[in-house]
Amino acid sequence: MELELTGKVDSLCDYTYSFTWQNNKIRPDTIVPFQKGTNYTFKNLVDELRKGKEVRIKGNAGKRLGYSMGVDLKHFGGKGAQERAGKLYIDGDVASEMGMGMVSGTIYIKGGVEEPVGNVVEVISDEPGYRKFRSITEILCKGLGKDRLVKNSFDERKRELVLDDGVQRGTVAARCNCEASVTIEGNAYNGTGLLMQKGTVHVEGNAGMNTGAHLDGGTVIVDGTADEFAGAYMKKGALILGDAKGYAGANLKDGAIFAKKKIKTSPPVEELAISQDDARLIAKYIGVGHVEAMSYHKYGIKKERLVRMRDGSVVVRRIED
Repeated sequence: MELELTGKVDSLCDYTYSFTWQNNKIRPDTIVPFQKGTNYTFKNLVDELRKGKEVRIKGNAGKRLGYSMGVDLKHFGGKGAQERAGKLYIDGDVASEMGMGMVSGTIYIKGGVEEPVGNVVEVISDEPGYRKFRSITEILCKGLGKDRLVKNSFDERKRELVLDDGVQRGTVAARCNCEASVTIEGNAYNGTGLLMQKGTVHVEGNAGMNTGAHLDGGTVIVDGTADEFAGAYMKKGALILGDAKGYAGANLKDGAIFAKKKIKTSPPVEELAISQDDARLIAKYIGVGHVEAMSYHKYGIKKERLVRMRDGSVVVRRIED
């Protein structure tokens, strides 16, 4: 599929359609604006990639290019799992947030790429004149194959990726469902570890908003400060922070948030007693001693259980894991 654009368009090949289509801002059947001689819809482009085919666009792309590319989204009746995706070519420049939440497929860019980018890393291109980008999650779980990183380093055997190129990225390791690790030597953009099920992401600097949002397993560590809404909608796993802005743990269902400094949380999340096992977990990832690990603050939801009394009555008691 090929199309030529005479103006910059946001949300091209965005699998989510910005999640605003129900409000008629971007509907799947909306015709992509600024086309020259074609009338493809936003859905046509996504469908082509979902078939594993190529989409070639002549012109500049706006923000959110390839958002959640390769995801069978639950929002549209899917399973939320990774699926194959084809190749996307842009003969022009790309604005920020390219590949946010992207889990498979390949993006080729002929022009410049504005930061922050998403869950992508550049590999040596096999297409002359183009830069090539692949999903970090796909590399972690399936390997590089014949590709080689332009910068950064990846230990294929240990599944350990170190990002030290200074590029600001968001949604790093989004939806990762394998035991792998990412170290970010510097700061991270929004959504680090989004919807992770397994693995570890360690941010050695600060992290943006929604760090560990929808975390469903695994561990996200931020040595510095995470911005607002850290741990929002967490279901499982651990979020270890140096500090947090605003309120953390909004709509948290399960899992634990640990913080070196005392932080604000959203009800029903509250501070819990830290255990020896918690301290061992913190010491393992942060590299501090046991005493210092025990000084961290733990936040989560106090659970309840039914206790049958001697007289036959049943009472509800709150417990902590």
